[in-house]
Amino acid sequence: MDTHLIRKFERIGARAKIIRPVRRWNRAASAFSIDIGHDRHGTFFELSMPEHAAPQLEILDVQPDLRHLLLLARQDGNKDKFLCGHDERHWFTCAVPGTHVSSVNTAMDALKPDAVLNSSAYRGLGGRERLRRRNAAFIRQGEWFFVPAPDLIVPERLILRREPLSRGGGSKSHWLENAYRSGGEAVWVSKQYPSGLLEPAYKALIARQPSAKNQNWRRMTRDAILYARGNVSHGDHATIHLRGWHRVLMNTEGQARASRNVAFLD
Repeated sequence: MDTHLIRKFERIGARAKIIRPVRRWNRAASAFSIDIGHDRHGTFFELSMPEHAAPQLEILDVQPDLRHLLLLARQDGNKDKFLCGHDERHWFTCAVPGTHVSSVNTAMDALKPDAVLNSSAYRGLGGRERLRRRNAAFIRQGEWFFVPAPDLIVPERLILRREPLSRGGGSKSHWLENAYRSGGEAVWVSKQYPSGLLEPAYKALIARQPSAKNQNWRRMTRDAILYARGNVSHGDHATIHLRGWHRVLMNTEGQARASRNVAFLD
């Protein structure tokens, strides 16, 4: 099985290693995970398969021309899917949401946010055009989609300069030359409260625990609609240029149950 699996990765020009962690000091090894590893021969897909938590793995689809494949992991009655491939400069892997994903193409569609799938421009694109990083419906950089918003007019005083864009969890930020946030709710954020507290909850905490005022709070906006214009840069991706305002949307990997099994961060 291991050899068969590794050969499927070789068809997209990738190496794969199956690692079998052992129990040490009477403690269980970690659960199944997938990551991008590095050794003296270069980059490889690392599949960590602890003996007590090893799923049954199967490659559902291989697309050598795209350098992508779809991996299925069966375990405890669950069927988790992972898209593995090459994007611009580097190998990547991500969990895929949805129960009807059976191919690389349907996996790529499942990772697109609703605003992309529902756009009239996207519905008019041919199959190959939908797979491109840049088309009439969106421009993509890594896990972020930028959808044209040609009717948006933003007052100069509301434009943010050199704004970081990150999904959190230790991932490297993408940088927006110009950004604008619309709507959302104001929250107070600290290391102890990373999701933020609304104003009433923040004031109640300070009244109840005055020392909490020293937690280096920042006033931020949660669940705002974000727009970007100009250059978008990231160390692992080619810089893209957005002519006019575009709505910023993250892919749907976070909706996948199996996202917890992905160690890779862009």
